[in-house]
Amino acid sequence: MDYVIEMLNIRKEFGSFVANDNITLQLEKGEIHALLGENGAGKSTLMNVLFGLYQPEGGEIKVRGEKVAITNPNVANNLGIGMVHQHFMLVENLSVTENIILGNEPKKRGLVDIRGAAKKVAEISKLYGLNVDPYAKIEDISVGMQQRVEILKTLYRGAEILIFDEPTASLTPQEINELMGILRKLIDEGKSIIIITHKLQEIMDVSDRVTIIRKGEGIGTVVTAETNPEELATLMVGRQVTFKTEKGPSYPTGEVLKVEDLVVEDYRGIEKVKGLNLSVRHGEILGIAGIDGNGQSELIEAITGLHKVKSGKVFLYGNDITGKKPRQITEAGLGHIPQDRHKHGLVLNFTVGYNAVLQTYYQKPISNNGIMNYKSVSKKATELIEAYDIRTQGEHALARSLSGGNQQKLIIAREVDRNPKLLIAALPTRGLDVGAIEFIHKKLIEQRDRGKAVLLISFELDEIMNVSDKIAVIYDGQIIDVVDPTKTTEQELGLLMAGHSKKEMTIVNDEVVLKEGDDDHVE
Repeated sequence: MDYVIEMLNIRKEFGSFVANDNITLQLEKGEIHALLGENGAGKSTLMNVLFGLYQPEGGEIKVRGEKVAITNPNVANNLGIGMVHQHFMLVENLSVTENIILGNEPKKRGLVDIRGAAKKVAEISKLYGLNVDPYAKIEDISVGMQQRVEILKTLYRGAEILIFDEPTASLTPQEINELMGILRKLIDEGKSIIIITHKLQEIMDVSDRVTIIRKGEGIGTVVTAETNPEELATLMVGRQVTFKTEKGPSYPTGEVLKVEDLVVEDYRGIEKVKGLNLSVRHGEILGIAGIDGNGQSELIEAITGLHKVKSGKVFLYGNDITGKKPRQITEAGLGHIPQDRHKHGLVLNFTVGYNAVLQTYYQKPISNNGIMNYKSVSKKATELIEAYDIRTQGEHALARSLSGGNQQKLIIAREVDRNPKLLIAALPTRGLDVGAIEFIHKKLIEQRDRGKAVLLISFELDEIMNVSDKIAVIYDGQIIDVVDPTKTTEQELGLLMAGHSKKEMTIVNDEVVLKEGDDDHVE
């Protein structure tokens, strides 16, 4: 067999913790090979070993049949191995080209040859259908475009083998489709790809083979065409996973959150929320469905006190919380699972223990007369780690050492444990595996069943349909319709999200479509 990469019986330890326990992965030339596992299973660790960021304690690596020692990323680059990391490594105020050549600058007459480099970047971009402007600044382009810059960086340096670590975690559905097209184009041009993911449908759509690891151990490799999502989920988690969220009917009572005529501007002074009205009641999950960029972020940040309100009112339990400080709002009974877990959810250089008490560190029993009780911190953190199955080396580990999914579990544990009257869950399962998604959906439904109000914001239509009791559709900064998930379809929701009203729609062959000649948007 023509393997371009062989990782044979790789063992990686961090102190007494075994992250990779004798794992074998073999990549064929010209294939897309998926590496599947739960959050914290050891997928990224294994790929960091291949890219030279970590050194293994056991096993061997062969590249094109030759045994190699990949002591650092420069050795990996020289062997034609490139890695696109989950969290992009880009300098925001530099241009695309400047980022791509950073540390590898071409010179012309003693000066950095930006023009020559930009020309080469444009040629590679065109060859692989990446459509990146070589002169654009990183801070001015979308997340999906930033990812393309990372791909270009590896191609510019001559990579033949590309590793993608959770490449779709931060992308919109349209950007995901475009990325899948780019992966296929890379294969057509003779590259070989390893993709770390736990999105089962993506694996079915794009990969040739799948290697599964569970809790640091290799479970085996299967041919994608010979398996299905249910079997992959069972192999990954070690038990059967239910894809359909099980929940009983909701029995909503009084109003918890009321948003009246809310107007919010972004940092440029452009209105992103335009006279929006919204209501969430006890004992219900209200899902907000919408395409990214229609005011969701500004709405959540205005409610939680992270963003200034231009006009309008926000009431929690009948109390006006408009423009109050985040601490005052959380003390009034709001829990917040933020959209950006690194920016607003965690202090990455703090321990798991300190992150577990970020909202309560100044209250009894964590603090007494302004002095923190470290035993109480440790006790609370240990309780949450056990209750939420947070995979960590303990409460003294730094939050940044956790996998993305376990960081998310830590935030959810902290917020739900406070027993808030209203829980705002913004993209709560982004980047999570099926087992963790199932767990988090259960936690949201538990909150609802205990009479709490839940406001769920998600770009995953199946999540919105499965978990919500009511769906509010947001378009251009306004709620344009509220629908019952049991009486709507993904097609109808998709058209509403694109700004169309129900009166513009009709049913053809059991599918909701626009009436002929009706392609105007809701005003």
